[in-house]
Amino acid sequence: MAKKAKNFKKSRTGLYVSLGTTAFGAVSVAKQAKLAREDGDVLRLIDAAVSAAAIVTGLAILYRELRRLGDDDVLLG
Repeated sequence: MAKKAKNFKKSRTGLYVSLGTTAFGAVSVAKQAKLAREDGDVLRLIDAAVSAAAIVTGLAILYRELRRLGDDDVLLG
């Protein structure tokens, strides 16, 4: 049981949790970008854009891992 819990990040469920938390971070970046536009703060707007690019890249990597996982789910068997 402990081994299964240790490999949670490599499971399908773990990847879904990671996808969800990464996508939830997009809400924070959207708020940051909105505030930066309202204030006219170019530096904060650039920071929001870079953060958004990191989120998109992270989601793409997690999606690729989810596709690679296939039927090798450590929690299912």
